[in-house]
Amino acid sequence: MNNKLKDQFEITFWGTRGTLPVSGAPFSQTGGNTNCIEITCGDHTIIIDAGTGIRELGSKLVSTTPEQKIHLLLTHAHYDHVEGIPFFAPLFMENKVIDIRCGKLEGVKDTKQLINDLMKRPFFPVGPEVFSATIDYVTLEKNCSFNISDNIKISTTPLNHPGGATGYRIDFAGKSFACITDTEHTAGKPDQNIIELIKDVDVFAYDCSLLDKEMGDFQGYGHSTFEEGMRLAELANAGYLLATHHMPFRNDHDLQQIEKEMKVKNPKHAIAREKDCIKL
Repeated sequence: MNNKLKDQFEITFWGTRGTLPVSGAPFSQTGGNTNCIEITCGDHTIIIDAGTGIRELGSKLVSTTPEQKIHLLLTHAHYDHVEGIPFFAPLFMENKVIDIRCGKLEGVKDTKQLINDLMKRPFFPVGPEVFSATIDYVTLEKNCSFNISDNIKISTTPLNHPGGATGYRIDFAGKSFACITDTEHTAGKPDQNIIELIKDVDVFAYDCSLLDKEMGDFQGYGHSTFEEGMRLAELANAGYLLATHHMPFRNDHDLQQIEKEMKVKNPKHAIAREKDCIKL
């Protein structure tokens, strides 16, 4: 690999929507695909979640970076986070070795069963036996950390979401990025697990599906707010927040208004938009 690229640390959003994909002019600036984040760490590609955005990412990886080592981290298995898996092109390449990792979830024994059940009839015509890549299925323990190379460390924490979910932090080349979605906070009681995970992180993506004033209408759904994300950023001395998991009823104008409020607190806070690329 080019020495200039060996410490490359980039975060690209390929899907920032939660619940359902959306389309049309009112959503064109933020994007309509569901959750998918690409993190490039040298010659390793780490992908957090496999919503509809992973289809286009897969095409890009096949055509421009075929040598990349791919690691897919799933926060959980709700449709908006896994529905793109059967359409991820590298899974159909014989020369690829891909690890798929997920924390323990209610209703499935392990990560391999999760993928098998996702592609089971009557919901999908073929199963994962159609994949040509060599796939390593890994089920993560709570609060675990592991290295995927000598200088890439991944840390996890459990999140408050129906059925279970996992938050991730990636440390590489002296920089760090964390992704916390989906999780539901309790007003006035910051989640200490999350604070510990994002402590001193350079940037983190956070579940900003709702507004504080909407929480009462969505209690038990497992989501949080941009206001809580900003509070956590301050408590954890985090660099800045990227708001993601936008609800399908939130259009570009709505999100622009939220971003304006965020920037009053920290000019670097921002809404995550599809195809945004952040270089650390």
